[in-house]
Amino acid sequence: MSTTETSKTDMNMRGKIIFYEDRNFMGRHYECMSDCADMHSYMSRCHSCRVESGCFMVYDRPNYMGNQYFFRRGEYGDYMSMMGWRDSIRSCRMIPMYRGSYRMRIYERENFGGQMYEMMDDCDSIMDRYRMSDCMSCHVMDGHWLMYEHPHYRGRMMYMRPGEYRSFREMGYGGMRFMSMRRIMDSWY
Repeated sequence: MSTTETSKTDMNMRGKIIFYEDRNFMGRHYECMSDCADMHSYMSRCHSCRVESGCFMVYDRPNYMGNQYFFRRGEYGDYMSMMGWRDSIRSCRMIPMYRGSYRMRIYERENFGGQMYEMMDDCDSIMDRYRMSDCMSCHVMDGHWLMYEHPHYRGRMMYMRPGEYRSFREMGYGGMRFMSMRRIMDSWY
């Protein structure tokens, strides 16, 4: 990691999330302060959680797969009803705090094809802003982002950290269109 990257990411900022087996913070619990690829070894089910610090993406399948949901500081006593999930959390990823510029290129087609637009701030509708009906690949240069299935930051979401994402279809999001994008800001922590 370069000096510039270290200064943009606060390495002292540790997130903490506590998962509970039952609703309303009951039953056995598991405290997590980093990524966890498979929570099944710690608990058989998870129906509520409390984020004491930081931000996390949680997934309904092991290895950061399946449906995703963003949690920031707060209490989620019955998140399954809130999200409409039938299964429980199976993995989670801590989102590092980031301070710096945000930059992402979105593409209409896979492998960075078709129309391209560079974003540096939130976009509540790519259709309204860019007249772009689909986004099938992207390149995140700076910052951490959430992409949403519908305009105005609604529907299913996907966490995007710096890197190249050549095909959302090959990542398992073939039937999903991303129509809005939001930066994960340090004020959310």
